[in-house]
Amino acid sequence: MGSRISVDDLRLVEAVARHGSLGAAARELLVSQPSASQRLGALERRLGTRLFDRDTTGARATAAGREVAQQATHVLAHLAALPERALAAARERTLAVGTIPSLAAVVFTALDLELDGVTVQPEVEHGPTLLQRLDEGALDAAVVTIAEQTVLPRGVSVTDLGSSPLVTLLPDGAPGRGLGRRPYAGRTVVYCTVDRAGDALPRRLADLGAAPRPGATVEAAVRMGRARRCAVVVPELATRWYAAPGDRTEPAPAPGAMRLSLVTRTPAPAELRDAAPRLRDRLHDPAV
Repeated sequence: MGSRISVDDLRLVEAVARHGSLGAAARELLVSQPSASQRLGALERRLGTRLFDRDTTGARATAAGREVAQQATHVLAHLAALPERALAAARERTLAVGTIPSLAAVVFTALDLELDGVTVQPEVEHGPTLLQRLDEGALDAAVVTIAEQTVLPRGVSVTDLGSSPLVTLLPDGAPGRGLGRRPYAGRTVVYCTVDRAGDALPRRLADLGAAPRPGATVEAAVRMGRARRCAVVVPELATRWYAAPGDRTEPAPAPGAMRLSLVTRTPAPAELRDAAPRLRDRLHDPAV
């Protein structure tokens, strides 16, 4: 037998527990006492336990009854607040936007600066998961680096947010590239290319004599390079977002670039569509 509890059941249990009387609860709910008694009895049979001990002096909640009444109070309070919350949500400009872990700090800072008056609900996940969430309607948009490397869901729009070439960041005190065929011989080189285009970079660094060391995110890679005073291969935008006095840059040991794309549901939210050019500039240089 099913044990589902309706909102009317919750109202009845809460009222009986509060009044300590089935009759008083029935009067508050504008139903007859026999009808309230039948409903309460039916609920107890569905649950397989008594909720109240009833006699001529009133109704006293059992342990099960106290638990149901307590939960009923919470549920009914949430239901009572729902219309006001729905109206507040309708008035508030809110967008659900996701991006990959490596770019979360950059993307959500840029969105905050360029979407004035819009509340961004952030989600951080891997690119394929973000695209699936977009397809399901759980996200309004996603900033990803794999739009040109994967099959996109049908009916989405893609806006190019520019390409950031790989460069070598040399934090203060880090030696530059040496000479000869193995210019990084005996040196650690940290790298983070973000997308799949950099899969060959560790092999290239090893060929040049380096001990390649991956960074989990672009920010982590830069911080690792500063701590080790070693070269860091990252997209150029990272050298601007995480700049520090004494930094230098030189060409990357291998060609490559990270391409950013804004993928949105169709039609694209007007706020994101209008802000896309500014967002593109901001992502590549926080000082614009």
